[in-house]
Amino acid sequence: MTGTQEPDLHEQHRGPMQEEEEEEEEGEKVHVSAEGEAREQEGEEEEEEEKEELPYPTLAPVVLLALTQTSPPRSWCLRAVCHPYPSLILAILLNCVTLGMFQPCGHTPFFLQALDDGIFVFFAGEMVVKMVALGVIGQSGYLGDTWNRLDFFIVIVGMLEYSLDGHNISLSAIRTVRVLRPLRAINRVPSMRILVTLLLDTLPMLGNVLALCFFVFFIFGIVGVQLWAGLLRNRCFMGEDVKIYNISFLSGYYRPDETDDHPFICSTERENGMLRCSDVPRRRVGGTSCLLSAEEVHAEMGHGVDEQVSCVNWNQYYNQCRAGEINPHKGAINFDNIGYAWIAIFQVITLEGWVDIMYYVMDAHSFYNFIYFIFLIIVGSFFMINLCLVVIATQFSETKQREHALMKSEQHARQLHQSASTLASDSQPGSCYEEIIRYLAHLGRKAWRRFHFQCVWPCRSQIKLVKF
Repeated sequence: MTGTQEPDLHEQHRGPMQEEEEEEEEGEKVHVSAEGEAREQEGEEEEEEEKEELPYPTLAPVVLLALTQTSPPRSWCLRAVCHPYPSLILAILLNCVTLGMFQPCGHTPFFLQALDDGIFVFFAGEMVVKMVALGVIGQSGYLGDTWNRLDFFIVIVGMLEYSLDGHNISLSAIRTVRVLRPLRAINRVPSMRILVTLLLDTLPMLGNVLALCFFVFFIFGIVGVQLWAGLLRNRCFMGEDVKIYNISFLSGYYRPDETDDHPFICSTERENGMLRCSDVPRRRVGGTSCLLSAEEVHAEMGHGVDEQVSCVNWNQYYNQCRAGEINPHKGAINFDNIGYAWIAIFQVITLEGWVDIMYYVMDAHSFYNFIYFIFLIIVGSFFMINLCLVVIATQFSETKQREHALMKSEQHARQLHQSASTLASDSQPGSCYEEIIRYLAHLGRKAWRRFHFQCVWPCRSQIKLVKF
């Protein structure tokens, strides 16, 4: 019992001193933690103050490892990027003129070539200025925007064209990239940007509609292949009993007007088509229908008769209907496989020349094939195309509201912070023509002030000196 009580007495004697030491340690910890929180708050406040002090808070504070927003090279570039007048749109429109007047087969005038080179230098300079102002990489950098990446691709391909010029290399494929230069105006004009954004937004929704169109094409294509594979090759050939005569001037099968533009597609005995070889019209010579047969002419005049001049109805000997080698329209229209069937179905859905295709099939197979084409037009042309239009119309209203809200927020942020990341987001012009007129008016006012300062004021000062 005494062994257990002595430690208790010792703990009771040392208890107050230990409590004081623990209280002091806790106080020091609280003081240290309070100081740490105060330093963190001060650091956050300093960072917020630095962000607020930046002239362009939405952009990166430092780019290219050393350039701040207030350093001279970058500050100049930022002012150039935020220039409110559409000088770039004028350059793009001027480039459209040069591309339209370009003569690939002839000699390009020196003026047009120099103008095109100057426009390319302007685009390259704009790219460099934007890279210095915005930075190269990052979310707010130059390559962080999709349209800037398109501009970068156009400039790089143009540099490649100039570097390979004169090395006996075909530059036709590279020069086709020039047609992408007018696309730079899309992001500069809000109405065009809304339309392009609409097309991009409707692609996911149109994907489901296109998948449904694919199934429609597939089903109708399989039906067409199963019913009419090889039937559009049917032609009326001559029999073997006629080859004893001199018929070298005749074709192997019947061709109306001696061409294949409107082929005579016949129906075999096992099919129930609308045209038979017996329906081939009589031959006409000099506007007269020939009624004689080859046997009658040779019995009366002998073998010395000229078969080409004599009025013999050679068309009556085109009496064997069998498959040939050529489909209608130089082989483009047929149902021999699923690929060609899709081509024919697409032409029917566009309502362009579908009647000829229907008549070809009806002549070769059956009169009741018109039911297939009626259903195809109702489902494919009336239903599927209108479904695509409904998807685009519903998406257009949503995209237009979202883009207008985005434009208003950008304009409000630009008024508050005086920042704009690209030439396209600045001042959001109502239309390209209004901005061009404003720019020309600005140039006129600037020229008038310069003329007034250089000519009018010296004249007034001289008049005052003469008076005094």
